[in-house]
Amino acid sequence: MKVGTDGVLLGAWADVSGVKRILDIGTGTGLIALMLAQRSQASIDAVEIEVNAFEQAQENVICSPWRKRINVLHADFWDFSEIQTEKYDLIVSNPPYFNNSLKAPLKERSMARHNDGLLPSKLLVGVVKILSLDGRFCVILPYVESQLFIVDAVMHGLYCVQKVNIIPAPHKKANRVLMTFSRTRQKNMESELLIRDGEGEYSEDYKKLTSEFYLFF
Repeated sequence: MKVGTDGVLLGAWADVSGVKRILDIGTGTGLIALMLAQRSQASIDAVEIEVNAFEQAQENVICSPWRKRINVLHADFWDFSEIQTEKYDLIVSNPPYFNNSLKAPLKERSMARHNDGLLPSKLLVGVVKILSLDGRFCVILPYVESQLFIVDAVMHGLYCVQKVNIIPAPHKKANRVLMTFSRTRQKNMESELLIRDGEGEYSEDYKKLTSEFYLFF
């Protein structure tokens, strides 16, 4: 699986201040877990249901400087949340979300792109079970799905306290949204992030956010 901009954005943006335990739901190749390990001293669990992605994540973690702090688990998140007793200070997820698109031809790609196995409501129920009282849940979704997710989250006792609308290029509408949820209702801080400028190059704000993860721009 290729490294996607969504994962890079979430891994670079999620607030890791004061965090001791992190959970990455649907880690894929382990990208976000590795980025969060680079940015923090936290202990990280990374859950992945698809076996090929799980094996690749394991390999990537083993080859990294942070292998002692990242535990890759081959598990369904719903089952994991049912038996997990310890709480997490930060939970992150770049979840499947293509509800109405055509199924991808490969089973692995289909599982990564569609929410058949983990509906938003099940994701939220699981997160609520294992998020610490003052913990944060960070997620990235397409714009339309994000608005529905915010409403659904309130029904489960989670409130959007920070939102960044991701704009792919000038004069384009936001197509992704980064969000932070908390158990405590607060004023929602909303901002925008432009990915590419009018010349088609990465914007200065994007470079500033992600510079420590790229060899060059």
